[in-house]
Amino acid sequence: MPASLCLIIATFLWGSSFIALKYAIAIYDPALVIFLRMLTTLVLSLCLWRYVIRFEYLKGDWKYLVGMSLAEPCLYFLFEGHAMEYTSASQAGVIVSCLPIIIALLAFLLLKEYISKSIVVGFTLCIGGSILLTLLSPSSEQAPNPLLGNFLELMAMVCAAFYTVSIKHLANRYSPLTLIALQGISGSLFFAPFLFFIDLPSENQHDLTALMSILYLGSCVTLGGYGMYNYAISKVSVLTAAAYSNLIPIFTLILSAIILGEVLNVWQWLSIFVVFIGVMVSQRHQELVVDIPLNESGEDICADTSNLKSVPEASESKG
Repeated sequence: MPASLCLIIATFLWGSSFIALKYAIAIYDPALVIFLRMLTTLVLSLCLWRYVIRFEYLKGDWKYLVGMSLAEPCLYFLFEGHAMEYTSASQAGVIVSCLPIIIALLAFLLLKEYISKSIVVGFTLCIGGSILLTLLSPSSEQAPNPLLGNFLELMAMVCAAFYTVSIKHLANRYSPLTLIALQGISGSLFFAPFLFFIDLPSENQHDLTALMSILYLGSCVTLGGYGMYNYAISKVSVLTAAAYSNLIPIFTLILSAIILGEVLNVWQWLSIFVVFIGVMVSQRHQELVVDIPLNESGEDICADTSNLKSVPEASESKG
């Protein structure tokens, strides 16, 4: 399957996850929802065990594997699960527009990659638009505390950005299902202790729609969405894959209007417009993908990759 199609499907599934989360946390505690979601992913991954065991471990990979697992699903779902208690699905989807910019920043800080002026301008517009959206969003039944909810969703995006950078390092040696199974294990273990501090629902408190939403999150969104994304990111650059996350708020807004009946006011649409302008400006940045040669043991020939940088656009080149 083409990487672009995988990314489109993944972003659609992620966009729909905000709707499913709203249904699920309306009945169950976010910690229980996320635990059951990750447990569903783990069980399905075990059913596909022969694909899960396809990986080639290299010395030092444990740092990326642990960091990836801690960032997403652990901290990411913790932030996002509670964010959906305080903000609407449509507003949360718009905050996701900042993801490519955050990824570019992390690539600069962790990988020392070049950041063009367009990235800086785009980052400023995206953050400004998100703050404007937060301040101008009134409290409602769907968003009782948009300030807190949008901040938590932004923290979730930071975790997602770190996850993306880690996945890019691992995707060529680990099958998508291997990484998803690791997410299922780490997520289940991380959120299991939370069950001792929440009130578990009784038999007559269960809701079929909420349970089906959790099943959808664990199977279609996590297993399907992340599987598609992990496969695609092994074929394209980090920033190219991140650019497709711009589709998430579009899918979320459409689904929110159709399923939840959410309506945005004029000022919220203006904020969304500012965010999208920032995203479009930032996409002028083009990354040059460099294939790093490997030695017989599979390790990079260039021990120090800190000097590898993206090449600026032709219009910004100096000679």
